[in-house]
Formats: sequence, C-alpha cells, structure tokens
Amino acid sequence: MSISLPLGRRILIVTGHYGSGKTEFAVSLAMALSKNNITGFEKIAICDLDVVNPYFRSREQFELLESAGIHVYGGIYGKGTTAEIPEISPSVKAPMEDSNCFTIIDAGGNDAGARILKQFEKYFSGNQTYLAAVVNASRPETSTLAGAIEQLSSIEQELNMKIDGLISNTHMLMETSADIIQRGYELCKSISYKMGSDILCVTYPESLISVDELTTIPAQKFPLGMYMRQSWLDK
Repeated sequence: MSISLPLGRRILIVTGHYGSGKTEFAVSLAMALSKNNITGFEKIAICDLDVVNPYFRSREQFELLESAGIHVYGGIYGKGTTAEIPEISPSVKAPMEDSNCFTIIDAGGNDAGARILKQFEKYFSGNQTYLAAVVNASRPETSTLAGAIEQLSSIEQELNMKIDGLISNTHMLMETSADIIQRGYELCKSISYKMGSDILCVTYPESLISVDELTTIPAQKFPLGMYMRQSWLDK
C-alpha cells in the first residue's frame, strides 16, 4: 500500500517538528514506492538533509534502501556514518536535477531544519515540488492547534513556501492504539481548516494496528514499516 501524490509532483519535501517521525515516514514511503513501482519515474532517491539534531537519519538505512533500488544521498562520508558533522555532500543535487527521479527529501526539524533547504530553493520552483509536514499530536509542542500552527507557520516563513499537505503521524510508540491515531487525525483536520493545507495521509504502525480499525478516518492511510526503530528498544 502506498499513497497518491498530485500528478506531476516529483520532489516531496518531508518536514515538521523535531521528533515527529519524518525519517520513519520518508524511509517507509520510499520502500513502499519501490515495492509497488507506482511513481511513474525511472528512479527513486532519498536526500537526507537532516543535519540539525539528527537523532534518526535515513542514511542509517543505506544498505536496506540501496538493496531496494533506492538511491541515498546525504552526508559527505557516505553510507552509515555516525559522525555528527553538519555537512552535506554536493551529490544531493543530482536527484533534484534528474527529471527521471522521484526524490524524497528528509528535512531537519522546525524552521532550523528548513533553513538548510534554502540553498536548494531553485529546485523547488514551479509545480514539481510537494511540501509535506509531519504532525505528531503526542509531541508536547504540537499537541494543541495553536502549538502546531506556530511550528508549521515558522517552517512556511523560513522556506517562503506554503505547506501543501499534512501527514498525521500521531503515535505512542509500541502503545499506539486506533484512538490515538484518531486523535491525531482530528488535530490535523483543524490544522487543515486553519492553514488551508490538505491532509495527505494518516499513518499507522502496520505491526500494531490493522487498517480495518481506522474506518472512521476518511483520509488516505499509510502503513509505517518502523524501519528506524532499533530492536533493542523492545527488549
């Protein structure tokens, strides 16, 4: 299962508040798109541009992604590095310039993370880019309508771009329930009304929740693979 983006959008920027689950969504989406081969483009790439507070980085799953045919760009030292060096390889421009490549940009959190994207803004002009914001109502700073709008508005102002779509990604890790996901969706509905952004999808942890439990949510549902969760956390 995957999600539908507006026709012609080739670059998907995944932004949002710190710890909202941007990287998990980006990796899960890339894997789903590769498996289902539905992008309409010859190639799929992830650009890991999270160099601000990078607790989880999509390039940590370099081998998994590359084995699925997904090209990974990001740090200057290439795959799997744990070095906390806030530098980006010049090669990240390659998929943005390639009209045959569907590119997912895993951005850093908040306006500070969005600021990194400013150097690539020439690639985001026109109608080929979709700016998506991940919202997790379980995070204190985005648990209320006012708090969430404050965070998302600061990203829009930094990028001078409007957020096209919201990704409702509310969870409580392994304690996630359908009610928690519903709560997140309700918050995103209110944000959507206030900010004029669509709801792109509602995520759910595929290993914990069945999509049949979410029938009261009319938006697209997207299953998360939980690729970024370290196994030792469950021991």
